[in-house]
Amino acid sequence: MKRRQFIKNSMAVSTMAAVGLKSLSASAAERKAGNQEYYELRAYHSKSGGNRAPLESYLEKAAIPALNRLGAKPIGVFTQQERAGAASGTEIRDSNTLFLLIPYPTLDSFATAAARLSADEEHNKSGSEYLHLPKDTPGFDRIDSWLMLAFSGMPRLEQPPYSREKKSRIFELRTYESHSEIKAIKKVAMFNSGEIEVMHEVGLGPIFFGQALLGPGLPHLTYMLSAENEEEHKKHWGEFGKHPTWNKLKNDPEYADTVSKIKNWFLMPTAYSQI
Repeated sequence: MKRRQFIKNSMAVSTMAAVGLKSLSASAAERKAGNQEYYELRAYHSKSGGNRAPLESYLEKAAIPALNRLGAKPIGVFTQQERAGAASGTEIRDSNTLFLLIPYPTLDSFATAAARLSADEEHNKSGSEYLHLPKDTPGFDRIDSWLMLAFSGMPRLEQPPYSREKKSRIFELRTYESHSEIKAIKKVAMFNSGEIEVMHEVGLGPIFFGQALLGPGLPHLTYMLSAENEEEHKKHWGEFGKHPTWNKLKNDPEYADTVSKIKNWFLMPTAYSQI
């Protein structure tokens, strides 16, 4: 019963989100060409002292190549950065979590991905060790997963040159929770009405923006920023805070009280991450 109610409530939020995005973000959709992607963000949680090597080997050698063959690319894999403190927001520290970001071109490609991976002989062969781990030595403790719809103001994942070329880079993953569904939709509209453009302008290196449709902690949105190093990232945030468009948006009564809580993670890409 609880599961049925969860699905019912989640789909109600998704329906409201879709309607709200259509009505509030039309101008942004007109500015950008191309259909909106869907993103799956997974957090693989491991127990302290656990062996994550089989999981990482599986992702690198089996899962990512197979997902690429399904049209899901580029795929990002991240660990939490060791750092002294947070530049902004409420930083979440969890060194036992591996983050996986998968972009899907359509909702159908997401819905059929698991079955298609299961039927992929190359995937099953390359990932055999991980896929058949015994119960007493699992590859992870639990997985959290979120399904997100790309914002119309940035309908597809983007990568600055340093990310595409796999140069030194860091990432910040940020989640904005809202106290109501309508306020969550308003915050998406605020991004589409100029906030995304400002982030590009000041060099914050946006990777993706996604409105959560399914998963724990609804309603919220999640996005990812990037930089060549932490010093540059802090500099870009400073420029963002002084930008006249941002200050106009944050003082607009239409967008008041859209965020009730901010969480953020500072991440480093694994050697095999495609982002």
